[in-house]
Amino acid sequence: MKNDIHDLGLVIDAGTPIIVIESYDELRVLEMMTRLAMNRGLVLFTWSVTEGLNRLGFGHGSDNEAITEPDDVLAHIKKETVPSLFVLCDFHPFLQPNEHRNIRLLKDIALQHSQLRHTVVLLSHALDLPPELKRLGAHFELSLPTDEQLLAMVREEANNWSKKNLGRRVKTDSKTLDKLVSNLRGLSLNEARQLTRGAIFDDGAITVDDLPEVNKAKFSLMDMEGVLSFEYETAHFSEVGGLSAFKAWLSQRRTAFLQPSEQQDIPKGVMLLGVQGGGKSLAAKAVAGMWGIPLLKMDFGALYNKYIGETERNIREALKLADVMSPCVLWMDEIEKGIAVGRSDDGTSKRILGTLLTWMAERKKAVFVVATSNDITQLPPELIRKGRLDEIFFVDLPDAEVRREIFGIHFNKRSIESESYDLDTLVELTNGFSGSEIEQVIVGALYSAKASDELLQQSHLEKNIQSTSPLSVVMAEDIAMLRNWAESRTVQAQ
Repeated sequence: MKNDIHDLGLVIDAGTPIIVIESYDELRVLEMMTRLAMNRGLVLFTWSVTEGLNRLGFGHGSDNEAITEPDDVLAHIKKETVPSLFVLCDFHPFLQPNEHRNIRLLKDIALQHSQLRHTVVLLSHALDLPPELKRLGAHFELSLPTDEQLLAMVREEANNWSKKNLGRRVKTDSKTLDKLVSNLRGLSLNEARQLTRGAIFDDGAITVDDLPEVNKAKFSLMDMEGVLSFEYETAHFSEVGGLSAFKAWLSQRRTAFLQPSEQQDIPKGVMLLGVQGGGKSLAAKAVAGMWGIPLLKMDFGALYNKYIGETERNIREALKLADVMSPCVLWMDEIEKGIAVGRSDDGTSKRILGTLLTWMAERKKAVFVVATSNDITQLPPELIRKGRLDEIFFVDLPDAEVRREIFGIHFNKRSIESESYDLDTLVELTNGFSGSEIEQVIVGALYSAKASDELLQQSHLEKNIQSTSPLSVVMAEDIAMLRNWAESRTVQAQ
């Protein structure tokens, strides 16, 4: 907090009339403002629509005022002659485009800063200044606790639990403790403390079983509105049929990503292009499983928001959280849905693309991007050029050898003895099937066997194959075009 107080003091001393602080930790910000007011001998006022205007600082100034209306408090600040700090809590609803009077009053205060010497701090969970005020204000971002501070907090909570439980020690190990600290990144100290207590207090232990629940609670707490989710079950490449070239490529870069050095550039990411159901999503999950790091999934469908500016905020917050969670894999599923060329949405897609390209070019954190797409021709060329991503892999329909492997994987998952079936025939009959279509053949055959009160037979499998129209037939022309495009432009993942 000391660095935040120092840096915020510099912003105030520089004569910034309006400061925007976006934070859920209102008490922490008010404590910071109180210390700043004390250090500078200023009067500190806070305002909310429920409590009105209240004086919290030190020095000379007006007594508490029963002012609850937003335009009244701004008019009061404009008339106040003693230089003061004013913290307006949750003022964002009163700066909407139709709130012309409030915007103008705040602008008057800012333009008269050289005479009034007031600093207005707008404290909300989320707030964008109206265009009229953007050049008169500045955003101040609170720092997040370091790993050392998080670890100290976890130990403090463990000691507190021990004191309340007759000196019993909290059971854990250093590896699990390090993972817990890593998973708490991106939260304020109070939020991290809340989740740590939940992990400790139920059984007096911090185990690997607690970590998924901590992450689930964390993403719920951060309210990413479905834009970014934490994937708890990451696949192993043993669950992915084929993709031998992609697996080898990843194996060569694992150390460079997890243990970066000055001699090697850190891997940036890949684009997985291919037929629907070909295993792109499973491969994306398997990258995180192979490297043993968290997997975050960005949902471009949930990214768009009906409120002006919220879509851009969503992607900024998502990318910021990915940086905080590093090292991690950021899976951008069906990316063409969010930034397709020619999309008509008042320029939102272009702004999203600009934000994404800037982040990809400037990021320093270990965030490996896995973007999946069914139609790369819809994507802007500046996104897929070398330098943004390391490689484009084409995930084609599985050949005979890979189809045999896929049958084996799904038989094993369901404890079915593959030796009991004629795999050669099944592999031949499923020519042109995707991996997901082969899985559904097995699922459907099991349903058929269950309905007939029989064990799974070869005939059940063959009948389900014959009743399936694979995408390679239904969308033959589209898949032929996709293959033709990818032939000289991508690396085969198989």
